[in-house]
Order: sequence, then structure tokens, then C-alpha cells
Amino acid sequence: MIEIKGVTKSFDNLRVLKGVDLKIEKGEVISIVGPSGAGKTTLLQLIGTLDKPDSGSICFNGRDLCTMSQKELAKFRNKHIGFVFQFHQLLPEFTALENITIPALIAGRNQRDAEKEAMELLKIMGLEERAHHKPAQMSGGENQRVAVARALINHPDVVLADEPSGSLDSYNKEELHRLFFELRDRFGQTFLIVTHDEKLASITDRTIHMIDGTIESMSVK
Repeated sequence: MIEIKGVTKSFDNLRVLKGVDLKIEKGEVISIVGPSGAGKTTLLQLIGTLDKPDSGSICFNGRDLCTMSQKELAKFRNKHIGFVFQFHQLLPEFTALENITIPALIAGRNQRDAEKEAMELLKIMGLEERAHHKPAQMSGGENQRVAVARALINHPDVVLADEPSGSLDSYNKEELHRLFFELRDRFGQTFLIVTHDEKLASITDRTIHMIDGTIESMSVK
């Protein structure tokens, strides 16, 4: 589904990625681990079209993202990629339901249909009763599940998660990790997760070990 070939990236004189090759298949849950500065988040940002590599290619279903304009990338990103961040990044003035529907409305979907699907996702997350609560009225674990629902609303090819459980307590970490696999089994959803959580890395389908801007090794469960 996603094929990365020879990707490099530098910031000024700092070479962050030094030729990364990686294939991601539909329905995989993959973790990326490594020390700080290894290039994990930079790689995730490039796959997510938030930046472009200096060289190499990133192809989604045979389509090279590196040849697309910024306008094309924004449209592609909204439709094909979901994001989950460490601190959920929900808009504080909007309710859970409204936060989830925003990407669908940006994509031009009908508001009633978007809200209906958002409610269905809230049910899956166990948060139906929280639909009209704002982020400040919910726990960290609940906000992160809303963020996952927001990432799923446009049926993306892949969900990219950057330390998604890094700010959660042990119970909510386990609940979030379990949710990723339930969504994979239910929707065939693909997840690529940057994490320092060894427990999560140990249960993903594959673990990509990065160091100094390269993939050092890969372990398959």
C-alpha cells in the first residue's frame, strides 16, 4: 500500500534521514521505535505529507506523493491520512462530536451525514454519552479516543500516531492500545505508530528499529 524508497531529509546541516526504505501493507499495525533524534517523527511527518523529502519517493498505491503540489497534498492528506498526536490536539471550543466532524466537513461532506458517522464512531469508542462535552470536560483517555475517532472519520488509508499513549496513565494506555487492534480487526485499518512504549511495540505486527536516521532492524511478530 505504501512504499518508501531512498528517503532522505536534512534540516540545515543536520541530516536526519539517511536513505530510508520501507513497505507498509494494508491492515498492518506497525510500531517505530528508537532513541530521541533517530528520525522517527520526521519519517512520520514525511509519510503524512506534512513535509517533503530531499530525495527518494513515497508512494501510496503507486502514486508518488513527492510529485504533487501543496494543494494536491492537502486534499490527499484530508482524504487518505488520519493523525493522532500525543496531546490529542482537539479544538477546546468544540464538543467531541464537532471535533470529529471537522475533517469530514473540510472534505465537503454533508453535515448531517458527518455527524451521524461521528456518533457511530463515538459509540465504538464507548463515548456516546460524551458527544456534547468539550475537551476540558473529559479525561485524557477520553480525549485521545475522540482524537482517534477524528482520525477515522474520512476512512483514511493509514492512521499515523506519534506517541499516542505518551501522556496517558497505565490503564488508559492499555485501553488505547487495545482499541488500535480492535479497529484493525473491524475496519482493516492500517496504523503506523511512533512510540517509546515497549509494551505496545511488543504486540504490533512489526517493529521498525531506527537509529541515526536509518532503519537498523525490523522484527516481525
